Amino acid sequence: MYAEERQQAIAALVGERGRVSVTELAEQYGVTTETVRRDLAVLDRMGLLRRVHGGAVPAAALTAIELGTGEREHSRAAEKDRIAKAALDFLPRSGGSVLFDAGTTTARVAALLPADRDLVAVTNSVPIAARLSGYTAVRLQLLGGRVRGLTQAAVGPETLRMLGDLRVDVAFIGTNALTGGHGLSTPDPDEAAVKRAMVAAAHRVVVVADSSKIGREDFVRFAAIEEIDALVTDDELLPSVRNELSEYGIEVVTA
Repeated sequence: MYAEERQQAIAALVGERGRVSVTELAEQYGVTTETVRRDLAVLDRMGLLRRVHGGAVPAAALTAIELGTGEREHSRAAEKDRIAKAALDFLPRSGGSVLFDAGTTTARVAALLPADRDLVAVTNSVPIAARLSGYTAVRLQLLGGRVRGLTQAAVGPETLRMLGDLRVDVAFIGTNALTGGHGLSTPDPDEAAVKRAMVAAAHRVVVVADSSKIGREDFVRFAAIEEIDALVTDDELLPSVRNELSEYGIEVVTA
């Protein structure tokens, strides 16, 4: 196979799988890892894919554009509804504590809280707090800080100080992107800092994210893949990706 043919095949494979490692490509095409890296460099310059640590992802997998809550609310709504319902299995029992990260999928989980579940609920999301404020069985704690209009989430030093003093049973965390190599990431550094503190504050971290987020990498990493305990996603997750994530010790639930 000529170099040009191999490069075309690699570009097609990355587009199909979403993420491919250098080692996999070397084995598949019977070339050295150095040759694969040169191929990836060529394809990256052509804009056909993006090189990442250990491999490559589709060109569209790296994004610097952050969508607002309104735009994200209607994106993959059916999948998010199923994810939220499945995520309820991770709720602590009455008397426990739960933390909700800001986001449209985490908001769906909060909206499904059983009315009779006695919980301490913590969130930095204005919409989630507004919804939970009407639950008589929930003792709500709203994290303070500067509210970002784009995500309606409190961020900044005050938010981080409050999280630093907390320890909760379960945290439901949203993410803009997730890969084994880069971990969990998001476009905004302030949001990333809060998410990082939320992960550190929880005994158990449950990520709720639809499958379009898997295999993507964003601007700021806020957690390594090993720091999460479970991922609840939709049934469009590729079996190979599910197996890869399971190897990290993550409980993967598809809805």
